[in-house]
Amino acid sequence: MRNGTTYSDGASSSTSLSSQQDVEDDRMIAVVLSEEYAKLDGAVGRRLTNLAPVAVRSYDYNLQHVPRIILHFPSTSDSNLDYQRLLQRINVYGLYEVKVSGDGNCQFRALSDQIYRSPEHHKHVRKEIVNQLKDNHALYEAYVPMSFKRYYKKMAKSGEWGDHVTLQAAADKFAAKICLLTSFRDTCFIEIVPQHQAPARELWLSFWSEVHYNSLYELQDAPPQLKPKKKHWLF
Repeated sequence: MRNGTTYSDGASSSTSLSSQQDVEDDRMIAVVLSEEYAKLDGAVGRRLTNLAPVAVRSYDYNLQHVPRIILHFPSTSDSNLDYQRLLQRINVYGLYEVKVSGDGNCQFRALSDQIYRSPEHHKHVRKEIVNQLKDNHALYEAYVPMSFKRYYKKMAKSGEWGDHVTLQAAADKFAAKICLLTSFRDTCFIEIVPQHQAPARELWLSFWSEVHYNSLYELQDAPPQLKPKKKHWLF
């Protein structure tokens, strides 16, 4: 009801259909990712084995990453809608999200959790990434629209938000394939791979578009203290 007027159930039905379509879209994406990556190391395939095969729309996934700094942040209303979409995808893929502090260090905390099983080594992770930037400026400076020295000095400060350039530097530094499950409407999955070496590990992050990063695990691989507790019913 709004302004004394009662609306029909058409709006809620439309919302329900839209939500159902989003789930089906994500299932389409999952099939493609399963086929593409199961042959590499089986990790993604295992995450997606519970999803039934359906048709694929090619524009729903993105396997290429272009490093860039953050120039635009979504509005509060857009952010809330994006996070609901992200949660839906996390559930569809059977993953568990380890939430880290949103203090400006979330990208580095999430990477720390994936590498060291604790977000508390984020300062070390940031330092390693900044050193990677400094020592290999030719790989990254073309993506930064400012003095590169100014950029990496700014990025060395605690609380400075990580961006897509620091993600590429992290992939290069830690020889890692970084897998982002995102809240973007038309790009569910982004992969960042090392530029000059084969990846030796996978790091899984959730990416609430330009707002926040968290760490992702398969449910069975989540740290024991963080696994959802089973409910016990007494009759």
